Amino acid sequence: MHKIFLCFLFLVTSVVFAQDKVVKHTVEKGETIFKIAGIYKVTVAEIFRLNPAAEKGIKENDILLISGSVTESDGNSSTKTHLVKAKETLYSIARDYKVAFADLKTLNEATLVDGLKIGQIIRIPEDGLTTVTPTKEVQKTTEIVEKPKETVAEKPKNDKTSNFHIVEAKETKFGIAKKYGMTVAELEELNPEIVANLPIGFKLNVKGNAVSSEVSSNKVEKPKPVVIDYEIKKADKSETTSTIKKTGYANYEVKQKETLYSLTQTLGITQDELIELNPSLKEGVKEGMILLVPGKGSITIIGNSKYKDLTKTIQSQNKKQLVLLLPFNATKVQSDTINKIATRLKKDSFLNMTLDFYSGALMAIEYGKSLGLNIDVKILDSEESKLTSNVEKVVKENNLQNADVIIGPFYQQHAEKVAELVAEKNVPVISPLSKEIGKPLPNLYQSMPPADFAKSAIFDYMLAKKGNIIVVSDVKRQANKDFITKNYPSASFAIVSPTGSLDIASFKSLFKEDGMNYVVLDTEKTGMILSTTNLMLNDMKNYEIQLVIMEPNETLNFEEISMKRLTILKLLYPSLTRENASPESVLFETDYKKKNKILPNQFATRGFDITFDTMLRLSQGKTFAESVNEDKTEQLESKFEYAKKDSEGYINKGVYILEYQEDLTVKPVN
Repeated sequence: MHKIFLCFLFLVTSVVFAQDKVVKHTVEKGETIFKIAGIYKVTVAEIFRLNPAAEKGIKENDILLISGSVTESDGNSSTKTHLVKAKETLYSIARDYKVAFADLKTLNEATLVDGLKIGQIIRIPEDGLTTVTPTKEVQKTTEIVEKPKETVAEKPKNDKTSNFHIVEAKETKFGIAKKYGMTVAELEELNPEIVANLPIGFKLNVKGNAVSSEVSSNKVEKPKPVVIDYEIKKADKSETTSTIKKTGYANYEVKQKETLYSLTQTLGITQDELIELNPSLKEGVKEGMILLVPGKGSITIIGNSKYKDLTKTIQSQNKKQLVLLLPFNATKVQSDTINKIATRLKKDSFLNMTLDFYSGALMAIEYGKSLGLNIDVKILDSEESKLTSNVEKVVKENNLQNADVIIGPFYQQHAEKVAELVAEKNVPVISPLSKEIGKPLPNLYQSMPPADFAKSAIFDYMLAKKGNIIVVSDVKRQANKDFITKNYPSASFAIVSPTGSLDIASFKSLFKEDGMNYVVLDTEKTGMILSTTNLMLNDMKNYEIQLVIMEPNETLNFEEISMKRLTILKLLYPSLTRENASPESVLFETDYKKKNKILPNQFATRGFDITFDTMLRLSQGKTFAESVNEDKTEQLESKFEYAKKDSEGYINKGVYILEYQEDLTVKPVN
């Protein structure tokens, strides 16, 4: 599928143009729309805006207009500048330019006094992306031309005397309701479409005129604090509901390790709104602070308590021992010359994967040290290949029966062997990368959810939403068809001929008017994908329809399948990892790049997630097995929801359900 959520690692050039210019790019053989977007550091949507025909696909020698970069030279200054666009945050800008968030914030301290605004020009630290002269190949296919003048419809202004409001970037339901003297409940009652989300540009029905916020601060009477009544009740296994009953304003006591960002997420308001009521927050968030929470009526905060933040419950304890068994295979390279080692690193993908995982694990160990975790970490060479390993000797010589947890080896059969060798003392052994179910061993923990768990997760999600499930299955996908028939008998199958032709009448007869119709498309045939999605697009005016796939589908990467088509149909699919732009993730990427001179890949992040999660579980004043039974966690990219298998051992059920958004991003919906 379109990997719109991955960083482009193939940055060829970063060319600086004036904002009143565009570039003509001649498509070369093998180039995709995503590669071209990466070359010029623009979004795919921006390319489609200037080249509408490109949505149907591109081919060699096509001419594309590419908008000039918003990054400009800053004269003689050692920094560059960036024009802030809608939906951008300081964190996302720091991530895009590969610079430290703190450096970016410090450099623009004066500019950001009133927060980040659309249209602002901010400065980028000098250790950001370096401007490079175009390669000869790029110069051959590009020329600067005058940007055509565009006729753009004037953006509707929010009229204070009207009975509607146009949603702008960064606005919240709470802020809009407050502006018009309404409650959020009243706003949602007038606009039921915004209950789930609040799209930018949406035309809201509101009551009365906007209430002026231009009131001198010395004339605002400080609201009297009221008692907060917390009513904790089980919503289901994954949610806890806290109801704050209040009149006018409520008090909120800051808890340990809460940040300004986490407070805004918990309370559902923006940082500006929170600081406006609590100016002391400008000096930082401190545990025990009593904050004023604005609003009328009763505020209900739905907090997802499914995942526990183990950094907040660390306990002092006796030293624990964590062992990492990684396949460095050092004996194979000891006799190699420098040239041979360099060649091996270029060709040996397994060794590179090991080193990436190791680098991420080292970052986790450093973070654990900064948190004061009392853990002794041993890193040993498992000397393994697919067929052989030296784990029996390593376990015996290093007394691994006394370890508290062992991570590794990589290959499933060798992890099982280690689990058997330390089974007498019930030492937990975590298989870090294998998706195999494996042997039923009581001390073996599969940290990667198997493929069938991902398939089950997407069907369970659709059933939980009370959706009507329609399957369009390629005749060659019999295994998936059997899986659905056996486990989800309520799903309906559209009739498909042996040649792959969809029976249109049969397909349309399966749609229902009440509720969401999920169309599970299980094929890699381009023609079948296009014909099915065409029918779905045509019927969207009559039914609620969403496109679903059960597993990764490379055909969706082809230019014949328009990105716009997939975003309109809000493609839904299961994934073992997520895109994470949280402050913690940005900090990890920044620290990793400083240490390794490159951004972390999936194996480096995986090494961090598993190692850090395991270290935290060992620091809770209980055993790893007890933590697994009691705590579900979420790290940078992965969930860890270990559960007992039918017989013995544990398996991770942590699967994300991801959805394509109209702004070309992907977000988790479960």
